[in-house]
Amino acid sequence: MVSVVAGWTELEQDIARRAFDRAHARAVAGIVQAVQAQVSNLESAEQCWKLHDFLSIQRHEVEGRFDFRLPGLLFVFASLVKDGLLQVDELEGLDREKLSKIAAMAKM
Repeated sequence: MVSVVAGWTELEQDIARRAFDRAHARAVAGIVQAVQAQVSNLESAEQCWKLHDFLSIQRHEVEGRFDFRLPGLLFVFASLVKDGLLQVDELEGLDREKLSKIAAMAKM
């Protein structure tokens, strides 16, 4: 018997979690790369405060964006696809309707 939660099978939840985690890792890697570039040029307290502000904004954005609650996950995936952090083919195995919705929303 296949367990379904909020319209997501266990297999789809596993696929979604792996894709979600990959996109999160990519987002974090981008932040780390940006911070490393900024740190290499730090020469003043003002630049330190700007780096702090950058990190605060990035943390707020990442924590707000990466929400793995199933009811809103299609919107999260569409946003990640639109921003290049995820490819639709990384979601292969999800229901065709879900994939179509994600692809359509990512084009908006």
